[in-house]
Amino acid sequence: MRLRSLQMYPEGSVADPACTCPAGKGWDTVINMPNRRYRILVPGIVLALTLLAADSNKRAVSRPWTADEFPPYIRRLTYFGERADWSHDGKRILFVEKTYGDVYEVEVATGRIYPMTHHYYHSGYTRALYLSNGDILLSGARKFDPENPHVSRHQTAELWVLSRKLDRPPVPLGTYCSEGPAVSRTRLRIAWTITHQNYPDQLPPGTSQIWMGDIDYSTGEPRLVNKRLVLDSRNLPFQCTLETQNFVPPDETKLTFSAYGYQGTEVMMLDLKTGEVRNMSQAPGQYDEPEGIFPDGKYTLVECDKHTGPNYKGSQHIDIYRLALDGSGRYERITYFNEAGVYKASNPVVSDDGRYIAFQVPRVGMLAGVGTGIYVLDLKAAGLK
Repeated sequence: MRLRSLQMYPEGSVADPACTCPAGKGWDTVINMPNRRYRILVPGIVLALTLLAADSNKRAVSRPWTADEFPPYIRRLTYFGERADWSHDGKRILFVEKTYGDVYEVEVATGRIYPMTHHYYHSGYTRALYLSNGDILLSGARKFDPENPHVSRHQTAELWVLSRKLDRPPVPLGTYCSEGPAVSRTRLRIAWTITHQNYPDQLPPGTSQIWMGDIDYSTGEPRLVNKRLVLDSRNLPFQCTLETQNFVPPDETKLTFSAYGYQGTEVMMLDLKTGEVRNMSQAPGQYDEPEGIFPDGKYTLVECDKHTGPNYKGSQHIDIYRLALDGSGRYERITYFNEAGVYKASNPVVSDDGRYIAFQVPRVGMLAGVGTGIYVLDLKAAGLK
């Protein structure tokens, strides 16, 4: 059979013939393409069209992705919030309202949002992550000064455990934490970073350390036990500032961390048994910050400015990439929000089944970690294995 003509119209436009042709009569075939849905007009037949997934480097489209315009395999789940974390069953996402704000939980299927920290007074939080038992690990300061707000993020943020029952205030774990902690998905173990800013009497300027410990409930209240120092920046052969990121599944005997200021910023992996440190990104001059890790432990998501090279623009001009954790430095680009230099994609985390990524799309220039809503990307629908 020879087709004489094939016309494509943006769905819902004035020229869309679907308005006058009954469904199933040859006019109602819909295909999804970046930013638009199209109907294919083929008189007398229904055309089945298979779009093969293109190479990830060709996934970008002529029209730049924005906070409101993006491919159909991405869904905007909320219009406020930042720093998402997946529940273990993949049905809910925990997030912070804003830096120094409340913590909320959203149902992925329905979009319903529930407050998690409204039942007590507090000074705001910068992080919220699910523990393996369903309780919530919080990072936040005891006091907040609106005239000097960032002290609550960089100097006085402490770790707390909030009961999943939401029946009382959180319990402090007795340690400061610089930026985000790492949380085991299989046991009650965490890792966190401290710096000179947290403990100026203990650590000299420029020093940062990564600690690890277990959360114990045997006394009826959560407490931090088995604390041990696992990495001191002074023991590295290069200068950098450390930040913990993720335990590497499935055995969680390794830990990814950021080496800020070293060759731009590099993705590092620490062997918790031997103390060996390996450079995973191997990209001098490039900004590479590890974020969410895949459940098989073979890849991590990275905030990266690789697309701005060779004159790299740094942490404000980032998109989401996937980096192999085999030491090859092999990258695959996932998002294209930064193509026009207006938006950036950041703080991505992976669901436990490895299929979905939750992330945020702030504008370039916004403070690192700040978000204006939670988005979910379906890797399978995007053709990314």
